[in-house]
Amino acid sequence: MPMKMGWRWYGEGNDPVSLSDIKQIPGVTSIVWALHDKMPGEIWEVDEIQKVADQIHAYGFDMDVVESVNVHDDIKIGLPTRDKYIENYKQCIRNLSKFGVKVICYNFMPVFDWTRTDLFHPVGDGSTALFYEKDKIKDDYKAMAEYIMSFTEKYNMTFPGWEPERMAKLDELFKAYAPVTKEKLWENLKYFLEALMPTCHECDIKMAIHQDDPPWDIFGLPRLLVDAESIDRFLSMVDDPYNCLTLCTGSLNANPNNNCAEIVRKHCDRIAFGHIRNIHHFPNGDFSEAAHRDCCGETGIIEVLRAYHDCGFEGYIRPDHGRQLWEEGPGNCRPGYGKYDRALGVQYMLGVWDLLDRLDEEKKKG
Repeated sequence: MPMKMGWRWYGEGNDPVSLSDIKQIPGVTSIVWALHDKMPGEIWEVDEIQKVADQIHAYGFDMDVVESVNVHDDIKIGLPTRDKYIENYKQCIRNLSKFGVKVICYNFMPVFDWTRTDLFHPVGDGSTALFYEKDKIKDDYKAMAEYIMSFTEKYNMTFPGWEPERMAKLDELFKAYAPVTKEKLWENLKYFLEALMPTCHECDIKMAIHQDDPPWDIFGLPRLLVDAESIDRFLSMVDDPYNCLTLCTGSLNANPNNNCAEIVRKHCDRIAFGHIRNIHHFPNGDFSEAAHRDCCGETGIIEVLRAYHDCGFEGYIRPDHGRQLWEEGPGNCRPGYGKYDRALGVQYMLGVWDLLDRLDEEKKKG
């Protein structure tokens, strides 16, 4: 099985799911990790990486994928100070290469990372899931930010992209991004990647961009990686084998017009990392995240996995957001990152993959 199954882990003391728990999930070989106490723009020091490496390797996992080394706002905005932060990013790449890291997942979203209006929305069967209510994302960005930050403060659980230090400066950030048009953001992304590519080649580490979540402009902020056309543009803009995708089915399929399986088939050689997430759409444009089983949402999980399998995908995949099940809830579970539904998702995906392997074997036998 060339595809490698990963699991996102937020670190000791920062994640209710332990490495011991993950070790008991059949098929998981790779821990998708990060230094979650580092701010965008800071250098990840070797001794800091070593500490996490020792923890991961003690359980027999690899640490090939980092999610995320976040990009400083000055790079996205295109300020004169960006070159300093790009140099810091290069040093992060060099330091990570000492530990066998192969893929860095990152995003280029202005101000906000993923955006949801309810972190524990009742699904109807007793479980909860991340939910996006379209009408709540209007002009008042502070109301949404305050909701997210009230959760993180109450439960002492910060989220990547929602660092309190950055959220405390929202007005300043929006003012700084005001002159950044969509085309300017594309230019700044290209500048960033072209600067990094020589270091990526030197260190054999792929930069794998995550699509914008959700895949449309919010609060007047431009979003770039939103559909098949923008992915085409991104890959041709810096046409380098080390400039890759983290193909997130959940982010893309928040827009039901996006066909994720087609994108996989077209660009499989440039996908270094795959997030498998299922979305259930409502007629008014709202959406809820769903169980990984194909029929639980409209993302087309089986066709996505079939596309990866047909293309001979040899990269990394992980279950993305799952529901919160059983006793999981606020205070003992990271929204979207519970133990049980993601473990069920791993087994579902591996079951599909095993069947596809078996069907291929039978075809060869005639």
